[in-house]
Amino acid sequence: MHLSKYIELKTNGVFHVSKKIVWFSSLFIGILASIPKIMQLHITLVELSVDASIAFLYALFVWYYNLHILPAYSVQAPNTDFFGKRLLKSNLSGIVVMILLVTLHQLLFPKYQFGSMMLMYQFRGVLINLTIFMFINFLYQSYNAQQISLQYERIKADNLNAQYELLKQQVNPHFLFNSLNTLQAMIDIQDKGASEFVRNLSGFYRYSLESRQDDLILLKDEINILESFIFLLRSRFEEGIDIRISLDEQAGNTYIPPFTLQLLVENCIKHNILALDSPLRIEISREGDFLVVRNNKQLKNNPASVGIGLSNIKGRYGYISNQEIRIDNTEHEFTIKLPLIYESAGYRR
Repeated sequence: MHLSKYIELKTNGVFHVSKKIVWFSSLFIGILASIPKIMQLHITLVELSVDASIAFLYALFVWYYNLHILPAYSVQAPNTDFFGKRLLKSNLSGIVVMILLVTLHQLLFPKYQFGSMMLMYQFRGVLINLTIFMFINFLYQSYNAQQISLQYERIKADNLNAQYELLKQQVNPHFLFNSLNTLQAMIDIQDKGASEFVRNLSGFYRYSLESRQDDLILLKDEINILESFIFLLRSRFEEGIDIRISLDEQAGNTYIPPFTLQLLVENCIKHNILALDSPLRIEISREGDFLVVRNNKQLKNNPASVGIGLSNIKGRYGYISNQEIRIDNTEHEFTIKLPLIYESAGYRR
């Protein structure tokens, strides 16, 4: 059921029900309450209509009165006390109104003995009151749950968005210092590759500035900048690192949060030993609907940190996707599987 068709939250914070529902249900209750009268012989249409009008007017009163005494809606402090003083107050008011309605109809139509059936009308009124009260309770509680859920999702999205923006600002601060140190060493020994190193480094940071406002980019664009990143790494670690990329064209047209692959590569370097005789091998490939980053394990005795890089990536995917990344940590390999994102609708690009 789409509750928004029947209930709404006005700007003053008071819960309301659609007027169509109030009037239609009251009319239905009036007709339904008169069914026993229809079964009687020699009943006139006027008497039947008057009897139905009592139930109809009473149902209208119960609707509006119970809506009036509802507390102001609040997500922070939703009111769920329905079956206490509020229900008692509604029934007592209903008894008084039923007496007035029956008395008024008796005065307007004296030839019908409505007054003698006061007890029956009161019993009917209690049933009508309880039915409407329970229905309002259902609508109120459903809407309350809906609003709390929406508020929670809004807060969650805002929180994840704030975290994501912070995470994007924290990408690669230490990498710059390592790269500059490598460049200085290359200049000191007059390495001919220094100029190429500078071009890749400037291209990498130019890309960083251009994509800092993006939540998603094409995977093939991520791979292009990763190639520059890999060049910088090889200039620093030489044969101590071996990175291989094996992706088809279809995978390249999917989307990924920018710098994800760079963060994963950095994470591998941070936790593992890189040596010329025992290089760190990193493979980037596709397996089904996942982008897979796998590396051999040759862990450092005292890694610099644990879990920060992965927490970063989990936070980013939590912001843009309802699918979680998968981690497979075995004795010899560490594997991360990132769900492929086929559409970027709704995200900044």
